Amino acid sequence: WTLQPPRRRPRRRRWSGSGRACACTTTRRSTRPGAAPRGSTRCSCSTRGTSARTRPRPPRAPRAPGSRASASSSRASATWTPASAASAHASSSCAPATTSRTPSAQPSRTYWNIGKLCFESDTEPYALARDKRVTDFAAASGIEVFSPVSHTLFDPAEIIEKNGGRPPLTYQSFVATAGEPPKPVMEKYSELPPIGDTGGYELLPVPKLEELGYGDLSQEYIPPFRGGETEALKRMRESLQDKEWVAKFEKPKGDPSAFLKPATTVLSPYLKFGCLSARYFYHCIQDVYRSTKTHTKPPVSLAGQLLWRDFFYTVSFGTPNFHQMEGNKICKQIPWRENGELFVAWRDGRTGYPWIDAIMIQLRKWGWMHHLARHSVACFLTRGDLYIHWEQGRDVFERLLIDSDWAINNGNWLWLSCSSFFYQYHRIYSPISFGKKYDPNGDYIRHFIPVLKDMPKEYIYEPWTAPLSVQEKARCIVGKDYPKPVVDHEAASKECRKRMEEAYASNRLGGNPVKGNSSNSSRRKFSDGGQDVPDSSMSKQPRKRS
Repeated sequence: WTLQPPRRRPRRRRWSGSGRACACTTTRRSTRPGAAPRGSTRCSCSTRGTSARTRPRPPRAPRAPGSRASASSSRASATWTPASAASAHASSSCAPATTSRTPSAQPSRTYWNIGKLCFESDTEPYALARDKRVTDFAAASGIEVFSPVSHTLFDPAEIIEKNGGRPPLTYQSFVATAGEPPKPVMEKYSELPPIGDTGGYELLPVPKLEELGYGDLSQEYIPPFRGGETEALKRMRESLQDKEWVAKFEKPKGDPSAFLKPATTVLSPYLKFGCLSARYFYHCIQDVYRSTKTHTKPPVSLAGQLLWRDFFYTVSFGTPNFHQMEGNKICKQIPWRENGELFVAWRDGRTGYPWIDAIMIQLRKWGWMHHLARHSVACFLTRGDLYIHWEQGRDVFERLLIDSDWAINNGNWLWLSCSSFFYQYHRIYSPISFGKKYDPNGDYIRHFIPVLKDMPKEYIYEPWTAPLSVQEKARCIVGKDYPKPVVDHEAASKECRKRMEEAYASNRLGGNPVKGNSSNSSRRKFSDGGQDVPDSSMSKQPRKRS
């Protein structure tokens, strides 16, 4: 819950950079995504060049006569309550307490009487830095902090300590070190405890999408996944009802083209957002295993997938710069090339390879796709065809996936680009034959790329090989209605293998094949003009079959 002061009209207290008071009190609400938070104001008066976005301030505590509030005290004013609220609710358990921590010359401040702060432990670097600031502030204020590890099966810090102070870098060593996860807390609650008296403050509800800056909410396609704990538990129970499916679950044998009924539980978004406890899910799976004669084992089993999740959490927690190539001691230094045109074609589903494009379109529409589909597009972008930095693909997944998880997303991109964990770079997913093995009729492609829905199945994975008469009959002319392939897969994959071999050789010799290129260079805007010219072998168009 967020405590905010009662809403009021903007006051004339905006100051320009020149020291003159700004007369603007117009509140603007932008409809653009990423706009300023609701309730913010943007100066539109005559003092151009001095506009600023500011947050509405909570009411100030009474100042002592002749005193001057410092900048730090104004920042801390979010914890103040009106003096009237303090007197009116002095007997309430959640009422603010008046304390004076400064000499009498300083203003009297009114604080919320908070004795204990509880939040879930988070292992991401950003969260660790944020939580440290919160914990330090709480310690200085005499507030007890309770931060349990409950988002994962194990405590990553304990695993690293048991492993001699280093994160285990293989799945087998992680499982051997971790052992059996603790049991989940099984108490059930029908309702949350009451909030109590909030004084003169208003409890704000969850903001609407319009208030977050999204004006046009019309969508071409509504994702089929509902959020929340109720939906998570429902999905989990439905998946575990089929005990034979659970017992025989084997990850490499899933069907990445199944979209009407996905071949997995689709519980990853619920685990990511805390709608489903990983420990509870794990022990429910164990209950099913105990009721069957045989079942698959980690790493391919259903329970093994939760162990994979914890493996990446632990490695990421114990590896500095895990999210990038530069400064990451477990990441191969590979001189990935920059090519904005090819990257945008991959990102937008316009590579000319229907299997790859359908996956990227599903990602954009649903925010989810099967893990083997993710393997296909990640390999295509990096070591398979385009030889583009895995960090760029990671950023796209991070923005679009509803189950995007910092540790798992980075870990999988390190793996699939053969930058870490997995080093058989010569094994490449074909953008043609891999999808055809699961879906020879191309139903998955027809669903997500309607322009190809009438293409005969003989050409659905390679429409550029169809005779012009067939393309005309299917009402899909390659190069006009659907793009031509951006690279020749056979030539591009051969060149990628050669480059990967050279990069690996340089890493073994202790050299730096990157030659000073920063990993952040992959995040430049494409309009900068600093793009490499693609090799002729990699930009060559596929030959039309005779």
